Amino acid sequence: MAIKSKHKKRGSTLTLMVMLVALIALVAAIILWPVDATATRSEYPSQQDDIESTTLVKAGDVAPDFTVEMLDGTKVNLSALRGKVVLVSFWATWCPPCRLELSHMQDDVINRFEGKDLVVLPISRGEERKTVESYINKMGYTFPIGLDPKQTIYRKYASNYVPRSVVVGRDGVVAYVGVGYDEQIAKEIEQAILAALEK
Repeated sequence: MAIKSKHKKRGSTLTLMVMLVALIALVAAIILWPVDATATRSEYPSQQDDIESTTLVKAGDVAPDFTVEMLDGTKVNLSALRGKVVLVSFWATWCPPCRLELSHMQDDVINRFEGKDLVVLPISRGEERKTVESYINKMGYTFPIGLDPKQTIYRKYASNYVPRSVVVGRDGVVAYVGVGYDEQIAKEIEQAILAALEK
């Protein structure tokens, strides 16, 4: 009887240790998870104050001008696009919601507004050409992609969080700023584009 009791106690201790290790791993994952990569209102409502404080350009502001080099070597100047609506989308290859947004870019934005006065500028934030090019080729995307390896352009608009979408009206004034990507934000972006195109 004593032997059985000893084995039972040892088994309980082992189970408790495994559960403790799993709990520690879960807590560490929550603490160390890159929040910047998955910032959406639905998943992180408590971060709204931080998101607001890192947003340097808001609706109603004149969009800071920039010139971005595209993957194909051409350059695009924002102020030269006056008269058109522009969707600027800052993203990164390591960011899950950014990747999700890019996967919808062709069908839900580019094709959806084909023939309209809309210019779509997805701009990679803080990554080298080789990294961006490799990802774009792997995914088979053919739409233009801008490069901002030193975050020079991004820092005119924000100090943290991607994906970050900015709809700029025909007059160069920001019509919408969204952080993160989910169904609600996708609808907001679409509505902002539609409203800006009607002006």
